Amino acid sequence: MAKPTKRRVSGGRVTPKGTRPDNYTPKSTTHTGFDQQMPSPLWVPVLMFTLLGLGVLVILVNYVGVFWDTSNPVLLLGLGMILAGIVTATQYR
Repeated sequence: MAKPTKRRVSGGRVTPKGTRPDNYTPKSTTHTGFDQQMPSPLWVPVLMFTLLGLGVLVILVNYVGVFWDTSNPVLLLGLGMILAGIVTATQYR
């Protein structure tokens, strides 16, 4: 079986070098991305670390069984607090 012949395509510039089309608009120099956002208030990292710490503490106290018998709702409360701390961490800038 013979190979198909490749079709030649003439390529190159459409406009002469050093010129721009008439409808060209340069990008804006002002940025509105992440670099222009204000830093987070102080309560965001405080809340984040508080929720993470309390969640770990609740799970440890539940595991040891000091104040109450080990139970799943208390474990879920601790995991929920850790999850809330992680969600708060996503809001930190």
